[in-house]
Amino acid sequence: QVQLVESGGGLVQPGGSLRLSCAGSGFGHGYYSIAWFRQAPGKERERVSCISSYAGSTECADSVKGRFTISRDSAKNTVYLQMINLKPEDTDVEVCAAALCGAGPCSGLDYDYSARGTQVTVSS
Repeated sequence: QVQLVESGGGLVQPGGSLRLSCAGSGFGHGYYSIAWFRQAPGKERERVSCISSYAGSTECADSVKGRFTISRDSAKNTVYLQMINLKPEDTDVEVCAAALCGAGPCSGLDYDYSARGTQVTVSS
């Protein structure tokens, strides 16, 4: 069974940085993709970024391009989200989710497995 464990959220001042981690297990021998979603009060859930275990292809939302970078350590089945130049509007709950998939991009997938979420608060 797929399990995901997040770490790295917290409180940071505007302009600061955070790195989130998502350690996964139970993927078996097939391909999978990991995505980070953001959920803020009164807003729809938004996929921030994703990465596929097939060739490591990535996608990133326009709202965070240039500030958020997704990467992976395949040996550890861990995906990272490096966030820089954080803004107060980045305050939200970041949720790591996984999709079991074929060899292809990480978009257009049903991310059926989710971690609990980690709070990111950007405030002075």
